[in-house]
Amino acid sequence: MSHESALRGADPLVAESLGRALDGRAVSERGGGALLSAGGADAHLVGAVADELRRRRCGDEVTYVVNRNINFTNVCVKQCGFCAFSRDFREEEGYVLPVEEIASRAAEAQKMGATEVCVQAGLLPDMEPDLYERICAAIKGAAPGIHIHGFSPEEVLYGAQRAGVGVEEFVSRLKEAGVDTMPGTSAEILDQGVRDRISPGRISARDWKAVIGAAHRAGLKTTSTMMYGHVETGAQKMAHICAIRRMQEETGGFTEFVPLGFVHSEAPMRGMPGARPGPSARETLLTHAVSRIMLDGCIDNIQASWVKEGPAMTQVLLCWGANDLGGTLINESISTSAGSGHGQMMRPSDMERMAEAAGRRAVQRDTLYGRTGGGRAALEGAEPGAFGSYFELIKIKKYRYRSEQRKGEVRAVPRGQQGADRARHAAAAQH
Repeated sequence: MSHESALRGADPLVAESLGRALDGRAVSERGGGALLSAGGADAHLVGAVADELRRRRCGDEVTYVVNRNINFTNVCVKQCGFCAFSRDFREEEGYVLPVEEIASRAAEAQKMGATEVCVQAGLLPDMEPDLYERICAAIKGAAPGIHIHGFSPEEVLYGAQRAGVGVEEFVSRLKEAGVDTMPGTSAEILDQGVRDRISPGRISARDWKAVIGAAHRAGLKTTSTMMYGHVETGAQKMAHICAIRRMQEETGGFTEFVPLGFVHSEAPMRGMPGARPGPSARETLLTHAVSRIMLDGCIDNIQASWVKEGPAMTQVLLCWGANDLGGTLINESISTSAGSGHGQMMRPSDMERMAEAAGRRAVQRDTLYGRTGGGRAALEGAEPGAFGSYFELIKIKKYRYRSEQRKGEVRAVPRGQQGADRARHAAAAQH
């Protein structure tokens, strides 16, 4: 691309920023803001530059991982405005999977060719301090060699609090128990004002950075994410991306960046004054493209979330800076509960067809972006609904959350004790 001629006629700041990107120089936060707000032909130039940078860094391969999500409980002490997945401990739709069932699902995933299980869930009000460690030990025992991509910064902070230890110590315990990498979810927008509006009481921006830093210092790689399309401004979104860039420059611990469009249909905060009903198509395209541009030379992998965007938009995003399709998921619950209608599983062959339709070639990877393959026949032959859905899971009586979680089993509480337990749970939630 001869960018001097291609960029002629563009907004001066857009042209300067895209020229810097094509020359391999960092784009300023102010310049990135101009790219995010680009319109008309300028927006298409942003997409073209992002696609060029993707080609230079990643070639024409589109990667994906064969994995399974295990969201082992939807009971949570937090009540975030964007989350339609979680349930208060008093609600009838609260569920919790026994540790043995979690391990069984990991083993089943491995037999179907999965190389990774992604383990995340709500925050149980009566969680035992060693629950996460016992989950990891059970998974490694049932599915030796499978990669545990486990526990968000929110969960790590909560687990450390329940255990009465510092975050660094708790991260060390998780690593020893079998956690191989950590998801960089619960980031949302790293602006405390935004967080106070959409999720008061949730992990702070400062604490999110502290947990991620502790993981990186412990030698654990993590992903990085951003949920956008709700109440944040373009400037706040750009500040988030730049914060991720600075952290990566300091630690080198991020494997990928994942922009996640807000799914509003069933979110509790839908209708909140000033809240948007998710990002527009233009915002989605520019957010992925600008993420590629701003993080070029820093984070190589930009993931397009098929479960958020759907196959058609995901194909387009592969031409706007994205190079990764994420995972097969098998049991997707979070976006599905929020109203996403794009399914809970994507077969490897579907991933490959999606990439081919965008003129690219799909390649199976592991969690750390090493190339792998094979052993997926069982998953190819399975129907997406064969593993159950979130809406079925919340109706299964044997998994219904009744009271206290003790060693992976649900223990009923006599009616006379329920009032006292509710008071204790409420106190735990405030803590």
